[in-house]
Amino acid sequence: MEKKTLIVEGMTCNHCKMAVTKALEEIGVEKVNVSLEEKTVMAEYSNSAITADTLKEAIEDQGYDVKNVQ
Repeated sequence: MEKKTLIVEGMTCNHCKMAVTKALEEIGVEKVNVSLEEKTVMAEYSNSAITADTLKEAIEDQGYDVKNVQ
């Protein structure tokens, strides 16, 4: 299982959490943990087609700014 943590700007409420979670689940991410306070999104997945770029693109398509992927 791969695990990535993304630093995301612009998330402020539960709607933001739900939008990001849904977008990542739609591309095959199995576990998503969004922290508004820390401005992070933790994604766990086993699909080898998912890359840091696909994670970033899915979040940015929702209108948020991904600053870093770890």
